[in-house]
Amino acid sequence: MKAMILAAGLGSRMRPLTNNRPKPLLEVGGKPLIVWHIEALKKAGFEEIVINVAYLGEQIIDYLGDGSQYGVKIFFSDEQDEGALETAGGIVKALPLLSETFLVVNGDIWTDYTYLSDFKLAKDKLAHLIVIDNPEHNLEGDFLLTGSEQRYTFSGIGYYSKQFFNKLAINKAPLAPLLFEAENNFTLTTEYYGGHWYDIGTPERLEQLDKLLKNNF
Repeated sequence: MKAMILAAGLGSRMRPLTNNRPKPLLEVGGKPLIVWHIEALKKAGFEEIVINVAYLGEQIIDYLGDGSQYGVKIFFSDEQDEGALETAGGIVKALPLLSETFLVVNGDIWTDYTYLSDFKLAKDKLAHLIVIDNPEHNLEGDFLLTGSEQRYTFSGIGYYSKQFFNKLAINKAPLAPLLFEAENNFTLTTEYYGGHWYDIGTPERLEQLDKLLKNNF
């Protein structure tokens, strides 16, 4: 199975830190955010990783290279000509580089979740999302936990079948509407994760996580 890291966002909420540096290269705990993901994916058994880039994308390409320094193969899906295609659009453009079932990870989170390189979707399901406790900025949650009536927050970690995207063209498109539709159509499952998870949405959150990592939580 291949994994994809979403790294094409503008990082607008992180300014001025992202004025001259793409968000995935911001450092936390002594290394860039995206390197935390690559190392975790490598540890979990992923050998090939797709990364989409747009805003200041050449910096990410130059920094990571072909991935050999991390023991993986990195393939870039370049959206610099189109501008960031948003989450669904970026995945659609990268589909030729991905396996039939693949993992997608938001580049602007930090987690100690253990990725599964041998994950299998349940029969007739097209997506499987990892959900977490609702943070202060999303108290209502997003998706029902499979088998319950409780809504939790989408972590930005999901396993998908290519079929989930096969009717979409390469255009700017968000992922959330597709996921809600899949929930309503019962082609989506969810799984709760209660470990460490942080959304790096503001400079303040980045600073807080940096302190936690340097102090080993």
